[in-house]
Amino acid sequence: MKSLIRRVLGAFVAMSPAFWAPAVAMAADPPAGTMETITVHGASLAGSLSGDTADRKVKVYLPPGYAKGARLPLVMWAYPREFTDPALAGQVSGSSYRFTTYTGASHLLFLTEGYAVLDNPTMPIVGPGETANDTYVEQLVASAEAAVDKVVEMGVADRDRIGVGGHSYGAFMTANLLAHSRLFRAGIARSGAYNRTLTPFGFQSERRTFWEVPDVYARMSPFWYANAVKDPILLIHGEADDNSGTFPIQSERLYLALKGHGATVRYVTLPNEAHGYLARESVLHTLYEMVSWFDKYVKNAGPRK
Repeated sequence: MKSLIRRVLGAFVAMSPAFWAPAVAMAADPPAGTMETITVHGASLAGSLSGDTADRKVKVYLPPGYAKGARLPLVMWAYPREFTDPALAGQVSGSSYRFTTYTGASHLLFLTEGYAVLDNPTMPIVGPGETANDTYVEQLVASAEAAVDKVVEMGVADRDRIGVGGHSYGAFMTANLLAHSRLFRAGIARSGAYNRTLTPFGFQSERRTFWEVPDVYARMSPFWYANAVKDPILLIHGEADDNSGTFPIQSERLYLALKGHGATVRYVTLPNEAHGYLARESVLHTLYEMVSWFDKYVKNAGPRK
């Protein structure tokens, strides 16, 4: 573990100067160690379910030493958001002229281990009023499929070596994608909620209660589909998580459900950590677990049988 941590931190410090430059939209052949901003067309992102046709900008980071034409293992790290208007889902937020920064157990550290990183692709859940989540799973899978197809089309990702991960609502997304698709070889879910009956009075932008739309709560809960998860998943949770929607019982119960159905799963708890991880020991251990998991089940995974 210590050697891996030293290698990760040392490689990050030694990363090429181009990585630290402002994140500018790149041309077709971005130099190694930089970020490229690409466009994913909305017609395939949310499909006809929402009538969404807006394009979206997606950030793809390439590791130092990248050789043009090489297909790399890739990590997709995301956090879905709800929208009532497809036009709003297609808006580009932030600026491409910002310095790349990282904090804590950042997924960008996968760059030091030879991965490409698809950073925070828009995963819009679109619907009028309070109906967006009525087709949450279908829209989520369609968005993920479009993002995967794009990075494969670009020639930077190996379709057989793509992992998915996220924190909090991104962890919820990860578990759902593994339960309802086979797009990814493995997943990392940190501090998530997986059984929506444990948040019965709403969550995120959902304001309807469990008693009003029980079918929606059930359909959105990967815990209910634990028997369908066929790819490895790493669960990480702070033991002192005091976020009302993500108490540690969420990960504990999902772990037991997955284990009971024979899934490949590992559950890591971080002592004295809340919803975010602050202690140096926790951050470094989280990085170790994340890199080790994807090295085994993504980077070094053979073709699907």
